[in-house]
Amino acid sequence: MTYSPTATSAWNSLQQQAESASAERITDFFTENPNRTNEMSVECGQLHLDFSKNLVSDQTWQALLALANQSPLETLRAAMFSGETINTTENRAVLHAALRAEIGDQKVAAAVEESDQRVSLVKQQLSRVKLVSEKIRSGDWVGSTGKAITDVINIGIGGSDLGPKLACSALQEFAHPNINLHFISNVDGAEILSTLKKLDPETTLVAVASKTFTTQETLLNAKTALNWFEQQLDLKDAQTTSHFVGLTASRENALAYGIPNEQILEFAEWVGGRYSLWSSIGLSIAISIGYDRFEEMLDGAREMDIHFQSAPAEKNMPVIMALLGIWYNNFLNAQSIAVIPYCERLLLLPSYLQQLDMESNGKSTTADGQPVDYDTGAILWGQTGTNGQHAFFQLLHQGTRLAPVDFIALAKDNMSNEEHHRVLLGNMLAQSSALMCGQKAPAGEPHRYYPGNKPSNVLLLKELSPKNFGSLIALYEHKVFVQGCIWNINSFDQWGVELGKKMANQLLADNSDSSAPLDASTQALFAYIESCQ
Repeated sequence: MTYSPTATSAWNSLQQQAESASAERITDFFTENPNRTNEMSVECGQLHLDFSKNLVSDQTWQALLALANQSPLETLRAAMFSGETINTTENRAVLHAALRAEIGDQKVAAAVEESDQRVSLVKQQLSRVKLVSEKIRSGDWVGSTGKAITDVINIGIGGSDLGPKLACSALQEFAHPNINLHFISNVDGAEILSTLKKLDPETTLVAVASKTFTTQETLLNAKTALNWFEQQLDLKDAQTTSHFVGLTASRENALAYGIPNEQILEFAEWVGGRYSLWSSIGLSIAISIGYDRFEEMLDGAREMDIHFQSAPAEKNMPVIMALLGIWYNNFLNAQSIAVIPYCERLLLLPSYLQQLDMESNGKSTTADGQPVDYDTGAILWGQTGTNGQHAFFQLLHQGTRLAPVDFIALAKDNMSNEEHHRVLLGNMLAQSSALMCGQKAPAGEPHRYYPGNKPSNVLLLKELSPKNFGSLIALYEHKVFVQGCIWNINSFDQWGVELGKKMANQLLADNSDSSAPLDASTQALFAYIESCQ
């Protein structure tokens, strides 16, 4: 039977409730229900979510839960964890949870054997990550001149860059004191050239991270690194030496590129790019924080996986965050969501979540192949607090647009001190409260009016440990999945990026290709650039 969210009774009820939502006040909900904070708080491990400051009445919350119940969420969640093919446009299973699973996690009898085989394969592949990372961390991995590695350059793009880069930044408290990690993704040559200028080729290792080992941007950056080794060390074919490792699902292509077999760290073809930090793509993370802590990160993600599968919807952290997002996106016309981490080490989190969320749910075709007639993925953006307070918070407080906020903070920060952290958390809590409560304007000063009634979640991590970081990332993975289920879209393909790649290749290869002529503006711009060379 074909499913459409708009055909459910819950959707119809939410539409009716949305008509009166603008007249409701979040603060009134607390008056009506003194136990609201307790009822709208949930924990998973050392993550604590307070979602009570949302523009959601008790009646609306029940309708949102009914929407989840009337969707194929439960069926698709079971199918995903059982390894069934739910990525229909690419005819693939969605198996990133297998990257952090343990033998015996699968409870569906028909899927146990295949699941255990996947877990065993992942363990085997990650054993190579452990071996290589520990050899580098101990100083036993040396370059062509016999010197230990001090700098590792991860060359990748998309999921092969964003996840490892975020994790290394977030978990810098645990970073190796003598090994520096560098991340190159943009095809802009200034990025890699300026990085190489600061490094010693004798002590530099390059990790080429590409699922297919054919990614244009990654291979161009790798070529520049090869030229650097040749120029600086007179080292030809550096990819065949101990200065290069390959992180890929295509051992064949990495071998053809020249990477020695024993220096190829493989991951399964079924690993999706934006879910790949848990795999061999996470080598840089293991080098930075150590393999034992990398495993703790996997354990945290697994803990969230288990919570997502077992907790009832009203206490299920990913389901809760997904439903709130749908309420604002589809019923209150909020076109964006802001993610504000009050931790500078999580600076890259909004960028990471942009790919995770917007590449997954930026879709206009249903899983049934029909055009959608409702909004899907919201625009996700953000910055760290308190910096954001002095940039865009003016719009959040007094602007005309509704932009729900996810505030994320650490209850305890071992890298800070009591005074700094108290001020930081005080700012975060005050902003969340001020957005909700607002303030009347003093007489004759209408410009000082704060309307309030602006919703937010507050997500507290007890501390920024590898385990809690893993749980945080898995939480948002599952939130995105839940929204895709309710919207009836495929959250696991990304056909939208293909056209731009195709046209770029056409432009660079032959601007006069008459079989697919470029528009007049693009041709004129290309000609202008050529004239400036």
